[in-house]
Amino acid sequence: MNESVIKEMLAKIDVRINGTRPWDIQVHDDRLWGRVIRQGSLGLGEAYMEGWWDCPALDQFFCRVLRGDLEKHFRLTLPVLLGIAAYALRNLQSVARARMVARGHYDFGNDMFEAMLDPAMQYSCGYWEHADTLEQAQLDKMELICRKLRLKPGMRVLDIGCGWGGLGSYMAKRSGVHVTGVTVSWAQAQYAESRGQGLDVEWLLKDYRSLTGKYERIVSVGMFEHVGHKNYTVFMETARNLLHEDGLFLLHTIGANQKRLSVDPWIEKYIFRNGILPSIGQIGDAVSGRFVMEDWHNFGVDYDKTLMAWAENFSRGREEGKFTCTDSMFRMFRYYLLSCAGAFRARDLQLWQIVLSPHGVTDGYRRP
Repeated sequence: MNESVIKEMLAKIDVRINGTRPWDIQVHDDRLWGRVIRQGSLGLGEAYMEGWWDCPALDQFFCRVLRGDLEKHFRLTLPVLLGIAAYALRNLQSVARARMVARGHYDFGNDMFEAMLDPAMQYSCGYWEHADTLEQAQLDKMELICRKLRLKPGMRVLDIGCGWGGLGSYMAKRSGVHVTGVTVSWAQAQYAESRGQGLDVEWLLKDYRSLTGKYERIVSVGMFEHVGHKNYTVFMETARNLLHEDGLFLLHTIGANQKRLSVDPWIEKYIFRNGILPSIGQIGDAVSGRFVMEDWHNFGVDYDKTLMAWAENFSRGREEGKFTCTDSMFRMFRYYLLSCAGAFRARDLQLWQIVLSPHGVTDGYRRP
């Protein structure tokens, strides 16, 4: 019964069970059907990690699933309902809980991320308009941010969620600015410190809510996804208080097409604890009365290429012995990278760069 129901769903998106095309799934354990019916995406992902099924091109499979809106059949599974209740009733991104995602994901191991990412260790979407390699796409992304921020020598720049320090170091070297980077990941802070020698940079192991001072420019790349809807107002108020009256703030974040009540249960459990994607409306509400929106740039299609490059590097890195992990962990990361690539390809997810100013740029703002 369960198998026939899922077969019918998959037929609507032209996916065959044990078929020969790259997006067809190969089933190794018939318990898969009941698990997916009961647990939805959580059961599907865990079953993949355990080797119950395979797919030569997970990115193509998930692109078809999302374009066909198949997830709507599993929106009321128990894991989803528990997630909705948790996000509604609790502040899952409080100061006390802020380091959970760092311990569970960013502190996984710098050797793995070095193998997977570009030399600047950019764990966010590259800019592929004129690039044909991951390294160039990430350099172009950092250069685009510098130009959007109109950096000038001597400016004080705050990087909220600085990662491994690649962007901060690039800004300091390229534009002669002083950069303060903050992260809640001990591994990232230590790595950034080791790579920033000789540059006008400092790295702080702090939560953004504890910051003080004034900065001419603020940038936050790939961090807002961890802020949580209960904290959007606090985040924007904090940025506003830290920014000079004639400053600029660039926010780079993944976004959802509509307001979400919870995060995907599998992603929540295995990849990004307590994170949730913002919608246009939620960002707008948090910005309203605090900033003037100068520019809103969507290049979400570029995340598909970025994730596919990461997945290739990740697989090759393990094969070449650049890092070690269990088979389950290897399957988990590939599932995460390729399913997300499919989501961006299906335009289910977006990537936004938003430029904000306290009062509006006097002579107008033009995207470089």
